[in-house]
Amino acid sequence: MFGKTGTFLTRGEIIKVKTKALRRGIWFRALTRTDRACIDLAIIVVERVHSRLLQKVLFSIMKKLEEIMESHVYRLMREVGGSMAEKLSKIAGEWGNESAVKWAEDSSFIRYLTITYLNRSS
Repeated sequence: MFGKTGTFLTRGEIIKVKTKALRRGIWFRALTRTDRACIDLAIIVVERVHSRLLQKVLFSIMKKLEEIMESHVYRLMREVGGSMAEKLSKIAGEWGNESAVKWAEDSSFIRYLTITYLNRSS
């Protein structure tokens, strides 16, 4: 994502996040007027953000947008599916399945468990 050590935030990266937020209809719902103004001014004024303070402010706003734009399935994969995969991996490993150790990091398996979780009957 954003904020790798030693890199500068560019105008193009900021524009990409703003465009994505506008297309998904969350630009005005998710951000305050001040947040939107910071992003808009940064787009107009800078080519690369050199100020650590401005970069920190922009990163926090962009992170807020990224979290809101994250799909429901991916959010559940992160929150529910990963822990379910770890538990099942541990149980299968205790039963003697040596390949089960890899299940906890397998994104396809985590996605499968998440979709199964979503489709379970209440």
